[in-house]
Formats: sequence, C-alpha cells, structure tokens
Amino acid sequence: MNFIKTSLFATTSVLVLAACGSSVAPVVSSPIENIDTIPLKTAPLNDAQYERWGAADLITDTIPGMSVDKAYAEILNKRKGQTVIVGVIDSGVDIEHEDLRNVIWTNDDEIAGNNIDDDNNGYIDDMHGWNFLGNIVEENMEYVRFLKKLGPKYDGKSEASISAANRKEYALYKKAKAEYEKEYQQAMAQKTQYEQILQQLKPAHQAMSEKLGTADYSAKDLAAIENPTATEQQQIAMLNQMLNFGDSVPEVLKELKGGIDYFGARLNSHFNLEKDFRSTLGDDPDDLSDTGYGNNDVDGPDVKKEDARHGTHVSGIIAGERNNDIGIDGVAQNVEIMVLRAVPDGDEYDKDIALALRYAADNGAKVVNTSFGKYYSAHPEWVREAISYAASKDVLIINAAGNEGLDLDTTEVYPNDQTLTGAEYVNNVLTVGALSYKYGEEMVAPFSNYGDSNVDVFAPGVKIWATTPLNTYEFLQGTSMAAPAVAGVAATIRSYYPSLTAVQVKQIIMDSGLTSNSTVVLGGDSSNTEKFGAISKSGKMVNMYNALIMADRMARSN
Repeated sequence: MNFIKTSLFATTSVLVLAACGSSVAPVVSSPIENIDTIPLKTAPLNDAQYERWGAADLITDTIPGMSVDKAYAEILNKRKGQTVIVGVIDSGVDIEHEDLRNVIWTNDDEIAGNNIDDDNNGYIDDMHGWNFLGNIVEENMEYVRFLKKLGPKYDGKSEASISAANRKEYALYKKAKAEYEKEYQQAMAQKTQYEQILQQLKPAHQAMSEKLGTADYSAKDLAAIENPTATEQQQIAMLNQMLNFGDSVPEVLKELKGGIDYFGARLNSHFNLEKDFRSTLGDDPDDLSDTGYGNNDVDGPDVKKEDARHGTHVSGIIAGERNNDIGIDGVAQNVEIMVLRAVPDGDEYDKDIALALRYAADNGAKVVNTSFGKYYSAHPEWVREAISYAASKDVLIINAAGNEGLDLDTTEVYPNDQTLTGAEYVNNVLTVGALSYKYGEEMVAPFSNYGDSNVDVFAPGVKIWATTPLNTYEFLQGTSMAAPAVAGVAATIRSYYPSLTAVQVKQIIMDSGLTSNSTVVLGGDSSNTEKFGAISKSGKMVNMYNALIMADRMARSN
C-alpha cells in the first residue's frame, strides 16, 4: 500500500506515535501516494457501509472516508488522551440521548437549579451551555429582516430620490427585496409542484399496490405486469419515473410530503413579513451589550425535541459515544460537547453567534463547530470580533462551507475568516466542503459550496448516519455533516497532542489530507467541472490517520 507524500512526511520511515512524554510501541507508517491508481468502487454500498462510510479508508475500502477506523486500530488503540471540550453552536442538542448523554459537558463551577450565577460568567445555571434563542424555533431569513426594517423607509422610492448618504442602505434594501421575491416564488412553486405530483401519485400507487398485493414493489414487478390497460400503462410509467428518486414508492411519497411541509414552513416563517419572532426574547438584537436573555434549556422548547434534530446529529458525528454497543461511533473520543443553542429554523442573528463564540472561548472549549451560514449579515463585525477573540483563546473553529453549490471565491457567506477581496484576518477557522461516498468524478457532493481561497478542505457529508432526538438515528447530509466530521478529527488531535495550537492543528488537517487528480463535477452541473485539487485551499480531503502521523511529528519538533 502507498501513502500520499507531504512536506512533513518521510517517504519511508518508522514513526513513534504517542502522546508527548509517554512510552508506547512504534508504528510503522507507509505514506500514501498515487491514490488515483485506486480502482473506483462500482458495487453499491450495503447498509453497514452506508452507516460507517465516513470512517472508511480509501485504500482498503475504495470509499473516500477519513480513515477513522484505521486510525483507532493502528494508532490510538493503546494510547490515552486528554478530555477536550467541543462547542456546538447549533439548533440545540438532545443531551439525554442514549449515545450522547455521557459525552455532554457539565459546568462544574455552577450549582444546578439554584438560580444563581455561581461562576460569575453572566449565565445563570448554565450547566451544559446556553440557549440564546429561548423558546424561539422559527425565524426569518436575514434578507427578510432587512426588508421589514428598511421597507417603511424606502418602499416605493426611486434611486434618484435617495440622498447620497442613504444610497448604500437603499441598495441593500433593493437587493433584499429582489432576493425575497425570487425565493418566495421558488418556494411557492416547489410546494405547488410537489402537491400536484403527490395528488397524481397517491391513486396510482394505491391501484398498483392492490394489483400486485404489496406496496413495496419494484420496477421489475411493474415490468412483469401482463396486458396492462391504458390507465395502468400511464400509472406504470409514472411509478417507474418515481422509482428513479427513491428505493420504493412509499419512500418517494414520504419525501414528497416532507417537501410540502418544508416549503410550507418556509412560506410561514422564513418569508413571513408580519410576525416578529424575536419579540419573546425581550432583548435588542442590534445591541451587543444587551446580554440578559435566553435560558439554560439547551435542547429547546419542543418536548419532542424536533427542533434539536440538526444539532443532535452534528454532535453525534463528533462524539457519539464510541464502543458502547449503542447506535454509532463518533469520530472523537475523550470529548465533551458544550451545547450552544443559537441557530433557529431560519437565519441566525449575528448577536447570538458572537455571544455563543465568546461563551465557548471563555468556558474552556478548544474546538467549536459552526454548521450554519447565511449570505446576508446585519452585524458581521460582531462575529468577526468574536472569531478573533476565540483565536486569542487558542480555539479552532470548524465551519461548514454551505449547501448551494456556489463558488465562495465569488459569493460571500457569513461567518467567514476573510472577505472576498481581503486576506484572512485570523488563522483559526477551517471551512469544510462536503464529499460523497462515490470516489471519482462524483466525489464532491452536488450541493457543496467550494472555493480555491475560501474553502479549506473537504470531508464526508452525503448520507451520514448519526444521532437524532429521542434515541433515534437518521441519515442526513450537507456541509453541516462534513464540518463536525472534521471537528472530530481536530478534537482527537488536541486530545492526544495537547501541546499543539489551534493554528497548528488547522495546518495539520490541511496538509495531511489526500488529494486527487480527478476532475470533479461541481454544483451537480455536469458542465461545471474542475480538478479536485483546485476547489479548496488545500486541494485535499481530510484523513484522520495521516493527520495523527503528522501531529506526532510536529508535537515532537515543538
């Protein structure tokens, strides 16, 4: 087997891999090279492979995972690390989940339930983090908030009537209005289309289920129907078409209903021009010094914890308890999840994110996962100042690149560590794009953002199996899933090599990854292709096995 060459790898060497100061047996490493000679995996993944593909090894399994299982089997199996706190800024986390309850951070300086800020950090009874949203679940998109705020001032006015001092704000209003109109119409059209398809599909499916005696029929079963009537021919054609979008028609029906619910919810919340969702918090979102809001209910107000689904999934990817014979194995062990609920169903407020970042930095987090983002920002300077503050506290931020299939070198997203025209203002943010399990031209997830300057690395983000509320598990996908995979790698490095700084850990993850000469499809558009090595700053996919080898070498040279 061969390993990729990097500046910190020797081509043939025996490296002793250990936490500094401990005595362990040496590990023989063979740096990977020529990974483009690996045969493409043509057989579909089975259920077990789907559930663990992010931990797979490209050489052994021909699946572009992060070699997590190999790292534990060959490097970490006889080593002990330190506990690392990972802040998860998200929608909330089900802290009672069977696979997470033993890895949730507890604030030992706080006394539960006494309604006193025992540790004087500004948050009362913050036992496991803080809920900056209170009872809020739904929210507007940021451009809708701009529209609501600026509409009374500029609605119906022409550019010629606007003073020079207000031209910039007026341009923002016009941009927000255009974005709202476009997105609202698209959501309405999608909802209507799904409703029409569902209206036609349900009777066709019911008729064919009765004819075949099962609802779980296949395209082969449909093809075997003899002498179908004209009506049945139309039904069969439609059902065959639907089977291109799912493994079964009931699955497609479920997806259609989910799509209708999703777009309906967007119309009622994301684009709602009437409701002030923030009013229940009682704070001023434009005043960063107004901090007396929120509560310690970090899984949110829903008794079913549905609003905590995203954050629970993210946390499981990072730290689902390993080797407990329950559910999943997260990427990292020796980790405690600090829960910071600040991301609603809609766009987050800059104030909440800035305060959550500062909370994490002040309360011991060494890695923070930020699986969220938006394309408009009211107070980007607050978040940038908080990111800089986290850098001063040696905190590494792992950030999701976003799911619109965009080139982030031409489209600005928030949060970020640089503007479109400027250099990075900090070096403690690692932005992650998403990989598919299909090694080769389809390796980049069709939804993933990319960018030679503004995306740093890629990691598994398609069909990721992890924890969801009330002791359940689901497949979800997005750069939201790729970022926590890398947060898990970062936490592992910081656990076993605590002498390494956040900046060093970031560089290790970027330098130690695997690259490929493959031309990949971007944005799901077959006409938009580029070399994999040219769509991120490192040109690489994260590899935990290689990262630990490099971390060991760097820690010994410190």
